[in-house]
Amino acid sequence: MTNQSIDYSPPPQKEPTRRDFLLLTTGALGAAGAACFAWPFIDSMNPAADVLAQSSIDVDLSPIPAGQAITVVWRGKPIFVRHRTPEEIKAAEQAPLNELIDPETDQARVQKGHDQWLIVVGICTHLGCIPTGNKPTQNRGKYGGWACPCHGSLYDTSGRVRRGPAPLNLAIPPYAFVKPTLIRIGTKEVAHG
Repeated sequence: MTNQSIDYSPPPQKEPTRRDFLLLTTGALGAAGAACFAWPFIDSMNPAADVLAQSSIDVDLSPIPAGQAITVVWRGKPIFVRHRTPEEIKAAEQAPLNELIDPETDQARVQKGHDQWLIVVGICTHLGCIPTGNKPTQNRGKYGGWACPCHGSLYDTSGRVRRGPAPLNLAIPPYAFVKPTLIRIGTKEVAHG
């Protein structure tokens, strides 16, 4: 019998060859070229700047009495525009932050100098239902804001979730005051001139 031993040592490391370098370089340049080729096609799926500029809407606030709200549609979403009373503002400012599900001050949710106007996206942050409370005859819930009819989330007069399964406050869309009684939803800045 012959005494054969099996060699379990790793194969010897070979030095990278010029061929290995050329293969790696060709692969990297090919991937970069494919990305450069595909980018214009992917970028063409984004809306054009002129389309985005037209996606803002102006809302006249003058016909909305204190304590009332209207609903406008922006980019297919309901936007609640509420003219808050001094009592609603005071209640929102006095809400203890430690009792809020998504703590946020009232001042962070309105624009400075325009505390009476609250503009929120009217979609419940739980499962996307439309809360009630924009009309005086609708249920506004215990906190005077909005109530989600689907799963019972309650929002206060600042659009902050107070009770229920909703994890976040009602979203604030980008908007700017064009004049004291005119807002532009869809942009945070207004060009004057």
